[in-house]
Amino acid sequence: MEGNNSYGNGSSWADQWDYSDPAASNGTANKKKSSSGGATAKYKQKVGDGLEKTKAVASTGMKKVKQGTSSGLQWIKDKYHKTTQKH
Repeated sequence: MEGNNSYGNGSSWADQWDYSDPAASNGTANKKKSSSGGATAKYKQKVGDGLEKTKAVASTGMKKVKQGTSSGLQWIKDKYHKTTQKH
């Protein structure tokens, strides 16, 4: 496929459509300095609170799934036991 390159001078399709700054990928790009350090902390706190809520909801959901699965399996065991029991 290398011999049939129609993009010119050896560049690939990804190189042709890559508009990112090459200096940014090397870590040499100028970094913007934040003058509002308080705003960053405020947003971090909000994100942290949101993650705590998400974690609590996920935990509750998993407990419900575990309980439902356990009762479902117990029901199946009971049904199987009743059908295989000989009188």
